[in-house]
Amino acid sequence: MNNPRLAGRYAKSLLDLAIEQDSLEAIFADIKLLQSITKTNPDFVSLLKSPVIGSDKKEKIISAVLTGKVSALTSSFLQLLTRKTRESNLVEIVKAFLEQYNELKQIHHVKFTTAAPISDELKEAIVKKVKSDTGVENIELETLVMEELIGGFKIEMRGNLVDTSILRDLRDVKKQFAENIYVHKLR
Repeated sequence: MNNPRLAGRYAKSLLDLAIEQDSLEAIFADIKLLQSITKTNPDFVSLLKSPVIGSDKKEKIISAVLTGKVSALTSSFLQLLTRKTRESNLVEIVKAFLEQYNELKQIHHVKFTTAAPISDELKEAIVKKVKSDTGVENIELETLVMEELIGGFKIEMRGNLVDTSILRDLRDVKKQFAENIYVHKLR
């Protein structure tokens, strides 16, 4: 069940504690690891959300998966989540933590989607262009490939989307034919 308020509060608590203990970058690395695990392993996410498996078993499994890979603070935080039966919200908490970290460090996330993979030189050119156009210094570029775009690209930043894909053009043409805007309506 989505609970963004709860996720934001837990993420803020972890972020504040990490700052207080001067271990923000270590916790950030741990959270990135958790994000990677949750994105690549749907069985792990299903385990976390399962009401059938008890919290004590979940805590043991999480500990077995992450022992030696995360800091003591992150490990304690995960134990707290399982004891409070909030482990099902881990994916949301990870996302909220990363958003709050980026806001704190003034890092702006840019999502660039193309029909085919792009080169590193093009990635650098995109980052440079976004920096010059927006005045933002810290850019985190995420590149995605969606073959159904056929050509062109989509770029998303700060909730704004620029879609120059051929797929969008084809949808626009289809909509124009469906509306038949070139034929006058008879009364």
